[in-house]
Amino acid sequence: MYGETNWSLRPGRAEDIEAMAELRAVVMRDDLERLGRYDEHRVRQRLRDGFSTAYTSVVEVDGAFAGCVTLRPSEDEAGFYLEHLYLDPEVQGRGLGTAVLRELLAQADEAELPVRLQVLQGSAARRLYEREGFTCAYEDPVDVLLVREPRAAAADGVPTPPR
Repeated sequence: MYGETNWSLRPGRAEDIEAMAELRAVVMRDDLERLGRYDEHRVRQRLRDGFSTAYTSVVEVDGAFAGCVTLRPSEDEAGFYLEHLYLDPEVQGRGLGTAVLRELLAQADEAELPVRLQVLQGSAARRLYEREGFTCAYEDPVDVLLVREPRAAAADGVPTPPR
């Protein structure tokens, strides 16, 4: 399990983009191939096209690049859109994704705004999101749109669990 001391988020920088694009290609390859949608160029370019230093963070473990995530205001400013949460396969499965996600969700809860995201059909990541309170708003043969409403903070400052 990842404790609070050995991982951190830092603002993304322009020089991080190629490491992020490569990580995206590695992490998404199996799901995209299963859906018949893997394209070696497009999988990387999609991250490059949407990259923003204003909203993207690098996940570091013991000071080294371990992943990335973007949390940007939705276009209608009625919530946030979470995208590009990718972790190096070497650090997956030990609670880091949950820890990173919870930190970002706490920001959304503080702002009292929902969070939306999209996952590929059959992606193992969907279980992580559903454990953290996301529910399905729409799905098609390729994509699933998940939404999580903000959780109200209790008097002790701890968010109340989903209903």
